[in-house]
Amino acid sequence: MCPTGSANRLKNKKNNTKTYIYMITTLLRVMLAAAIVLPVAGCEKKSAVKLETVEAEKGDLSETVTATGTLESATSVDVGTQVTGIIDKLYADFNSIVTKGQLIAEIEKTILESDLRSAQASVESAKVTYDYTLTNYNRDKALHAKQLISDYEFETSRKDYEVAKAAYEKAQADKVRAAKNLNYAEIYSPIDGIVISREVEVGQTVVSSMNVANLYTIADLDNMQVVANVDEADIGQVKVGQHVTFSVDAYPDIIFEGSVTQVRLSPTTESNVVTYEVIVATSNPDHKLIPGLTANITIYVMEEKDAMLLPVAAFSFTPEDAPEGAGLPVPGKPLDQSKIAANEKTLWVVEGDKLVQKAVVVGESNGMKTQVLGGLPAGAKVAVGYDDSAVVSDKAPSGQTSPFAPKRPGKK
Repeated sequence: MCPTGSANRLKNKKNNTKTYIYMITTLLRVMLAAAIVLPVAGCEKKSAVKLETVEAEKGDLSETVTATGTLESATSVDVGTQVTGIIDKLYADFNSIVTKGQLIAEIEKTILESDLRSAQASVESAKVTYDYTLTNYNRDKALHAKQLISDYEFETSRKDYEVAKAAYEKAQADKVRAAKNLNYAEIYSPIDGIVISREVEVGQTVVSSMNVANLYTIADLDNMQVVANVDEADIGQVKVGQHVTFSVDAYPDIIFEGSVTQVRLSPTTESNVVTYEVIVATSNPDHKLIPGLTANITIYVMEEKDAMLLPVAAFSFTPEDAPEGAGLPVPGKPLDQSKIAANEKTLWVVEGDKLVQKAVVVGESNGMKTQVLGGLPAGAKVAVGYDDSAVVSDKAPSGQTSPFAPKRPGKK
């Protein structure tokens, strides 16, 4: 058995524990009641609803389509040779600036010159034969007319003359070809530009076959173009002549400009994505743009400068009847919608203590701003919505409600 003093101490300790628990429970109940009362008290504070208005302002209105593309020269020529031979001299290299008609390479001419001399000798030989047969033919023709020679002898003479004539003409043609081939041994630049590729070395043999042997690629870097791939969803808005801006990774701080010169109708499909090629021309006087760069382009499919603009919300605003004492303009009578033209839209304008609906002529829109072409008075305040952000609702903000909507009975 426990001593009497120990039993008393144990009993007092239990009583103290129950007292502490009761105090803590009471304090928690008070705090919970305060937490419930405060929001309810806050809901009773309401602010006045305000009408939001804007004035038309001048600005630039645009709508754009973005795409990526590759830069290339507007004019690029592969320079080759039509004759077989050994490269004797090269007068241009990579990045060489050349002009139209400038000599840029030569093929060894020994064989070509001998071919020309051989052709010349054939011409002279054929001419001698031709002259001889022509003389015989004219003589036999006169004798045959007097019936001094037989028909056989005359026909033989005429045949020899025609064969000699054909051989002479062929020899002349061979001479022209040999001379032309000799000229082909000298390679000239066909355009003004820069050599961006050289395919041969001195001493290398080039063989002319079905395809012309390529020696150089010369590009006109003064005029460049971007071959951009535009998505099928946007291609309907892209037209020739539209303004374009683009940037390249080589010069991230520079914005280049150009214009659409061609919309190609041939589609390209890759990974089930259909795109169309759009050609954008741009000038390149300082030669910063070079072939092969990737360009991020922006095509301005709609662009209006210094236009009168209003938010799109102004054309979808619908006034509501405000309660008495709200201090809001009173909506007037709406316009007859059957009398609104196809190029007009309606909006509400504040005039004194009233809201008046007006029809205005509209132009382009980019989904955020709309161009106003006429019908809006200068300095007019156009209603765009009600500012009820300061109103404390007794409902959870699960949906948008009118600030003037009546509350359910029993709600403060």
